[in-house]
Amino acid sequence: MSENSDRRVFSLSNPSNENRTVLPTLVHNEYTMTASTRQISPQSSSEPADSVRDRLAPNQVPSLTGHNLFLSDRTLVQAVEREGAAWAREQIIELGRFLGTEEAQRWGFEANENKPVLHTHDRYGNRRDEVIFHPSWHNLMRTSVENRLHCLPWQLDTMSINGAPARRSGAHVARAALMMLTSQNEAGHTCPISMTFSAVAALRSEPESFAEWEPRIISSIYDQQFAPAQEKSGVLLGMGMTEKQGGSDVRANTTRAERIGNSREYQITGHKWFCSAPMCDAFLILAQAPKGLTCFLLPRWTPSGKRNAFHIQRLKDKMGNRSNASSEVEFAQAWAHLVGEEGRGIHTIIEMVNHTRLDCAIAAAGLMRQALAQAVHHASHRQAFGKLLIEQPLMRNVLADLAIESEAATLLMVRLARSFDRRDTDTQERAFCRIATAIAKYWLCKRSPMHVGEALECLGGNGYVEESIMPRLYREAPLYSIWEGSGNVMCLDVLRALTKDPATVEALLAELQSTAGSDKRLDTYVTGIHSTLAASVGDEYSARDLTEKLALALQASLVARYSSPAMADAFMASRLAGQHGHAFGTLAAGVDVKGILTSVTESPASPA
Repeated sequence: MSENSDRRVFSLSNPSNENRTVLPTLVHNEYTMTASTRQISPQSSSEPADSVRDRLAPNQVPSLTGHNLFLSDRTLVQAVEREGAAWAREQIIELGRFLGTEEAQRWGFEANENKPVLHTHDRYGNRRDEVIFHPSWHNLMRTSVENRLHCLPWQLDTMSINGAPARRSGAHVARAALMMLTSQNEAGHTCPISMTFSAVAALRSEPESFAEWEPRIISSIYDQQFAPAQEKSGVLLGMGMTEKQGGSDVRANTTRAERIGNSREYQITGHKWFCSAPMCDAFLILAQAPKGLTCFLLPRWTPSGKRNAFHIQRLKDKMGNRSNASSEVEFAQAWAHLVGEEGRGIHTIIEMVNHTRLDCAIAAAGLMRQALAQAVHHASHRQAFGKLLIEQPLMRNVLADLAIESEAATLLMVRLARSFDRRDTDTQERAFCRIATAIAKYWLCKRSPMHVGEALECLGGNGYVEESIMPRLYREAPLYSIWEGSGNVMCLDVLRALTKDPATVEALLAELQSTAGSDKRLDTYVTGIHSTLAASVGDEYSARDLTEKLALALQASLVARYSSPAMADAFMASRLAGQHGHAFGTLAAGVDVKGILTSVTESPASPA
């Protein structure tokens, strides 16, 4: 219950308070309406209503609006400069500014309050299979597509290497920053954005199909019409892998693919249990062909311009991610084109999966950052027991702990994005990317729900109502640990990489050794990692313990290099040396809380 819910306000003009009736009124604060009480006096007052409300219900926190999501995040600003994406600074600043406006925030609320609506048939009974979205969803999609969140790393730079166009260095880092900011405002619409971005990695194994689709994939035009791809200015791609009987075990799929003559065209019959963003223009799916599980590109329209036999059965009623339509679909001899080799479906589609896992890590870091920003903002404006909340010692402990977690998450996410930038030309970076993707996806997505939950509590009852963004963040947070490989799948993937690819071990240890001597606690922890690796190879039972330790070691090495001394010392003490409890807000005495909080409360970085 809110601390204001049972408050009685009495007229100073009549201390006896006789013959006064206490009636409820509503106190408006931009997005929120909170219950309060007021006195009804026999005399009418000429004082303006807003002034009366402000006087009777003071201590209200203003909405966190009109700030730049990028410039207010010192960790991300520095990472973008450091990791080769400074060329995108102006674009990132502008998107950060827009996402902090009331207009962009309103789009996020409206897209989630007005969920997608499925139309399976038209009025005559013909199959329609269309999902209708609120206009704010399309506004969000348009903003992200125009900022090229769906294709930035795949674009060829006008600056060439040896006369040949090449992808721009640091493009994955630039996109990660843009994606992190976007997910803070509204994460649901980033699902089709992420799948489109990730599908390119798999489509490149099928040059013929890629050449046909590429111009529309990398277009910065958001074309929402439901029409054949050749009639559109821009397209979006989705993915369908899991089925009712198998879930993550995609080898148990029963959907069948029958080849049409000697072509690379097939007819697909079966279903997908979780197909998100069904209004995408085409989907990478897995189906059983004569030689085994195979990857296909299945469009919503056939090459002849007819609607493909892609039938949407229903939309999922999800806990969170409500703006995004997730569906169950059936294929009735739907037309599809082979991608890669028959029987090599997992090998082909895994590149798409790896890129969506990167995006899960980005989203988790984004949710933590937004949760921290909301908590600090509230605590900086709300008073309790004679002080601002941010001046209360225990609240400072909580906020500092949340800040440590958020910064370490951002650093790990950006380091992962950098490895995606460099992996095509650097074998060690490729090996590091292989294992760090699974580690980061597991750990950041596990930490996000706990972090957001603690941040929500900092707002009290004001954070538990739907007018606040906090419930949406809280419902969204568990999603990324489930999609694109659950926690157990990620940890088993770490084991698989360590066992089958010795280069990943070498790359991981090289990364950890890069900070040798910077902190004794980190050195001790890394020494223990060597022993843990030797003992854990093939030990599935302990895979989570191993992955957690690797994640903490990676974060510690990054914090040691790039964080402030106060932040680094607190991370080593609380995350490595055991000077911490089981909940946020249990930092040990002696931690430089002031130094930590300064980094998240001082003036935003200059746009110059």
